Amino acid sequence: MLKRFLAYYKPHKLIFTMDMIASFLMSLIAIVYPMITREMLGDFIPNQNYRMIVIAGLGLLGAYVIRMFLNYFVQYYGHVMGVRMQAQMRSDMFNHLEKLPFSFYDNHETGKIMSRMTNDLMDISELAHHGPENLLISSASIIASCIYLCSIEWRLTLIIFLCVPMLLAIAMTLRKKMRNAFMRSRQSVAEINASLESSISGIRVTKAFNNAEKEKEKFEEGNTSFVAARRDAYRAMGQFHSATAFVTDVFNVVVLIAGGLFVYQGIIDFADYSAFFLAVNMFISPVMTLINFTEQYQNGVTGFSRFLEIMDAEPERDAPDAKDAGVLGGKIEFSNVVYAYDDEKDVLNGISLTVEEGRKFALVGPSGGGKTTICHLIPHFYKVTSGEIRIDGQDIRSLTAESLRRNIGIVQQDIYLFNASIRDNILYGRLDASEEEVVEAAKRANIHDYIMTLEKGYDTVIGERGVRLSGGQKQRLSIARVFLKNPPILILDEATSALDNTTEILIQSALDELCEGRTTIVVAHRLSTIKNADEIAVIADGVVTERGTHEVLLAAGGTYSELYKLQFRQGENE
Repeated sequence: MLKRFLAYYKPHKLIFTMDMIASFLMSLIAIVYPMITREMLGDFIPNQNYRMIVIAGLGLLGAYVIRMFLNYFVQYYGHVMGVRMQAQMRSDMFNHLEKLPFSFYDNHETGKIMSRMTNDLMDISELAHHGPENLLISSASIIASCIYLCSIEWRLTLIIFLCVPMLLAIAMTLRKKMRNAFMRSRQSVAEINASLESSISGIRVTKAFNNAEKEKEKFEEGNTSFVAARRDAYRAMGQFHSATAFVTDVFNVVVLIAGGLFVYQGIIDFADYSAFFLAVNMFISPVMTLINFTEQYQNGVTGFSRFLEIMDAEPERDAPDAKDAGVLGGKIEFSNVVYAYDDEKDVLNGISLTVEEGRKFALVGPSGGGKTTICHLIPHFYKVTSGEIRIDGQDIRSLTAESLRRNIGIVQQDIYLFNASIRDNILYGRLDASEEEVVEAAKRANIHDYIMTLEKGYDTVIGERGVRLSGGQKQRLSIARVFLKNPPILILDEATSALDNTTEILIQSALDELCEGRTTIVVAHRLSTIKNADEIAVIADGVVTERGTHEVLLAAGGTYSELYKLQFRQGENE
């Protein structure tokens, strides 16, 4: 882990080196004060050397002016370096998240991922900046003060050092407890973020069902958990700081008594005693800095560990010999495909079917039967447990994911639109498309006329998830995307099931045009929309139970026939 953390310093070697030099000089300047104090009390004042008193005072002032500029450099450029490292980590994490498979997002909440990208990386940034500085300044100050203390009186210095093991023992004992407490605290923050993200995203549902109190209850549950975790963390931190502060107070008592006895016995004079007292405080201060740094270190290390958990998640990988698919024709073959989510019960169990190029193939059946899973396997969003999926005779595992998905267009029931302009949302289908192509795609999706009624036309921002649009308008924008992409393979996963009958009729004409000349897989809830499919398969409990045309399946009197007659009767009643 340390090696991976240090790698982020490489692009900033110059700033880091200058920052460390500045920090080292600051620690050396700190020792000047007790040295001048000793000379003042032991020589200049007793000998009434006023000239040297003024020179020494001005020299000390000059040293402090230099330290002021060094401190500015360390504070400014050190933080800039930390922010740049944080930005690089954030970019690395985002790029890695883009490469992770669907299965990762099935098991990780958005709010928790966001917490790692914001709160955790902020703590890492602080550690990246302050960590080396604290270590260098404190270490240099401790070494310099030790040498200076020994030059005054080594026996008195040895007495002081005898207190150090007690300080270290206490720090090491409480360190682990504090680290565990802060880890639990960080996890609770992620839980709150996840709950908050879920509640805000679903605020319209909450208001529609008057369930604000339920959401408050869920949020307060996480909030209470956070308070408890934070309380434990602060208790551990309080124990840590109070115990270590007590030991540093013992340092002062030891110096006061032992130094007084050394002065009384004539081993050192008053000037040495004063300088020793100041130097001891300079020794204790960096020791305390290192001890207090433990808290920041724990936050940073915990954050970096959580950062690495995501960075170490296995990304989607193409086969070593994967090739570009080029432009596919669209013949799809499933050969004894088995698939299960997370080693659970098989969702698909031995699926075998063939969709000829340019044909329309419909999947129907009860919810949970495996229809959507089949749609997700074709673009290789998930890896099959066993069996094989081929397109144009090529195993999809032998093709690069990017080139495979370039040939597939998907229109789903749950449309995701970005909080951007209508133009940008359509352009998502093909980013290099011209304005004329965008307009043509909108026309073919029967959404252009509506767009032109808007004040800003294609520049209209549609809000988060397209909240300012109706369900039908959102669906037509998603269809426009696919028109712009113009793929040879099309997947319609219950694309109209959430729409009313009138809107569905309007959109169905756009979908029919979209399907022309393409291999199309349709998952349908309303069977009336897939009567003209070239072939229909009934999927139940992960297996194909029936296959044939609409007429053949009706004549067979099986599951499809029963479903169709049921929907037909419901339509008559309506």
